[in-house]
Amino acid sequence: MRGIIAGAIGLFTALPAAAQGQLNLYCSATIEWCQPIARGFERATGVRVVLSQKSTGEMLAQLRAEARNPRGDVWWGGTGDPHVAAGEEGLTVAQESPRIAELHPWAQAQWRQTQGRTVGVYASVLGFGFNTELIARRGLPEPRCWADLLNPAYRGEIQMANPNSSGTAYIVIATLVQMMGEEQAFDYLKRLHGSINAYPRSGTAPITAVARGETALSISFVHNAAEERAAGFPVGHAVPCEGTGYEIGSMSIIRGARNMENARRFYDWALSAEAQLAASQEARKLQTMANMRVPLTDGAPNMATARIIDYDNARFGASAERRRLLTRWDQEVGALPR
Repeated sequence: MRGIIAGAIGLFTALPAAAQGQLNLYCSATIEWCQPIARGFERATGVRVVLSQKSTGEMLAQLRAEARNPRGDVWWGGTGDPHVAAGEEGLTVAQESPRIAELHPWAQAQWRQTQGRTVGVYASVLGFGFNTELIARRGLPEPRCWADLLNPAYRGEIQMANPNSSGTAYIVIATLVQMMGEEQAFDYLKRLHGSINAYPRSGTAPITAVARGETALSISFVHNAAEERAAGFPVGHAVPCEGTGYEIGSMSIIRGARNMENARRFYDWALSAEAQLAASQEARKLQTMANMRVPLTDGAPNMATARIIDYDNARFGASAERRRLLTRWDQEVGALPR
């Protein structure tokens, strides 16, 4: 679900351009997480939050379209690569918080690599989700490795998001390129295409389809699979045996923010252990939070035990590299018949 949320979190069109005491928050996490973040900041500060939620690819496109007349103040959540690209294009500004020292090394590293233009707020590992009832009924094996997904038995049984709109799916491409080399990675994606039944726009749509029994398998962040299981759905997950990439959910302040003081206030608040713990608990999210004082939630996948590659955020977050890989995917994979 995406769009502009009305009510106490009002519509952009109802607000004056220079309104005081408000924050225009762009959010690329799920709406179930965006809303607690907005409410938490409102409760903590009394600042009225205007919330707009879209996927990372869609939000990056919106920032580009609004570059001469920005409507948002802060962009929170969603995979880090589009945030990196936005900073490279001058769409966001550097910010330094006294809370940087409280963050995990991966969150601090992203902040340093982008010269302070974006910072990590949570992280999660890329892997597979599968409907345990469906695969048992159809006699399918549980996938454990990237190579397993090429099993002919999975033909028509897998969903992966569209990388043009989904940061999750772009991380799939970048991960495979780093692990296999570009030519072998695209050969893999072309072979995998025959087993893909849909490329939905949202990165969470494939695991939602798994949970509802609409597809057997998905390529997803494993915390999403764990959350579906915690909600009572018959969902299992696996971290690929060969190794895998990960997302850094990020936060950036938008250049030309109308409410810059409140944007900086939100930035500091959102990096605090108290804010991260309260919002993740309210939304029942199972990512690893950036603040080191936030404990791992019961049932959350442990990044420390996964075989994680040294993901190159600087290279794959760069606008030119992102455009090049997406163009190649469109021409060589997305254009293939199904």
